[in-house]
Amino acid sequence: MTEEHAETQDAAGEAPAASSRRPSRRAMLGTGAVAAVAGVAGGFTAGRATAAEPTKGATPSPFALRGAHQPGITTPVQDRLHFAAFDVTTTSRARLISLLKEWTLAAERLMAGEPAGPIGPVEGDYRLPPDDTGEAIGLPPSKLTLTFGFGPSLFRDAKGRDRFGLADRRPEPLEELPHFPGDLLDPDRSGGDLCIQACADDPQVAVHAIRNLARIGFGTVSVRWSQLGFGRTSSTTSGQETPRNLFGFKDGTKNILAEETEALDEHVWVQPDDDDGGWLAGGSYLAVRRINMVIETWDRQGLAEQEGIIGRSKATGAPLSGGEEHADPDFAMPGRGGPIVPTDSHVAVVHPDHNDGVRILRRGYNFVDGSTSLGTLDAGLFFLAYVRDPARQFVPMQTAMAKNDAMMEYLKFTGSALFAIPPGAGEGEYIGQALFADS
Repeated sequence: MTEEHAETQDAAGEAPAASSRRPSRRAMLGTGAVAAVAGVAGGFTAGRATAAEPTKGATPSPFALRGAHQPGITTPVQDRLHFAAFDVTTTSRARLISLLKEWTLAAERLMAGEPAGPIGPVEGDYRLPPDDTGEAIGLPPSKLTLTFGFGPSLFRDAKGRDRFGLADRRPEPLEELPHFPGDLLDPDRSGGDLCIQACADDPQVAVHAIRNLARIGFGTVSVRWSQLGFGRTSSTTSGQETPRNLFGFKDGTKNILAEETEALDEHVWVQPDDDDGGWLAGGSYLAVRRINMVIETWDRQGLAEQEGIIGRSKATGAPLSGGEEHADPDFAMPGRGGPIVPTDSHVAVVHPDHNDGVRILRRGYNFVDGSTSLGTLDAGLFFLAYVRDPARQFVPMQTAMAKNDAMMEYLKFTGSALFAIPPGAGEGEYIGQALFADS
């Protein structure tokens, strides 16, 4: 893979400490049901007109599937997401391996802008279903990346069964995420044996990819849950501007960038001497959190209150202690009644200085899934974070945020999952091949 296609991930979004200054204003809001792959595709693709249209002239070169690391991690973050988690419905190890081989070949074709199958959507025998569903006919690859992961339940399921002879290959860090304070998790939006992250600049391209991979997997896997996202909330290369979340603030200012190779080795890529089960070196771990934002309550807060909760200027993204967006916050600078950057602000709580230097690579997306039964927006942040060791990086940071972050007043965590992301596939290999090679 070329240097420009190397993948980058978002650094730790900063989490703050608990505040004694603010009374609770959170309205108790309901959450909407998650849409299944088929059900959400129509609504998502209906929004294609809002996506950036391809610029006339040269079409960007597609990203490569094969390489040392999977695409979709340090790759420049695209504008749209379709994420899907799957349950494996077969108990046949051979069928599972066969599916991973088929998915690898299909993913390589899709990322190149080709049909999912070797025949195509309108060729072949008229009496047979096409091997591509056809809704991407005429569309460019739109920078599509496909990233595959394995959940803890693939190694031993909820009943304790080792369905595929993989239990002794499970990396020690690959455990279900704990139930954090304040979690209101929907089990139908959590977990999964496998996951696929599809990112692209055209939502129809991302939906087409997940739809066809799910179709290929029929009889071997079933969709457990899925999530559509728009408007990236992170940057993974220095050439990208910091985007904004649905609270209106710049998000992921201190994210790890693709150019930070030493930081990637330290914080994102699993190393050969890590306790990775002997097959994950060059891969990573993906922590997934579906975060509903209490939009209506947030919108009624004053600007000063909002900035104090975040710890940054809403206009520029600069820390309240001054400077430009990427300036280091001065947590000791005095303000009225305490530090000018409040100790319970999001910036203060999740900053690496307050988390043993830990950073994470974020690739989150905004989502709006219609309205709840109470008439409020079912909207928020679909948080995706790549880390080298979830127990050392993500879990302590999320715990600190849950206990101490003033922003928690306006958040509800409704989905959660953790996946091991295998290294990239070389020529002639399939994704995750090393996991099955010696087991």
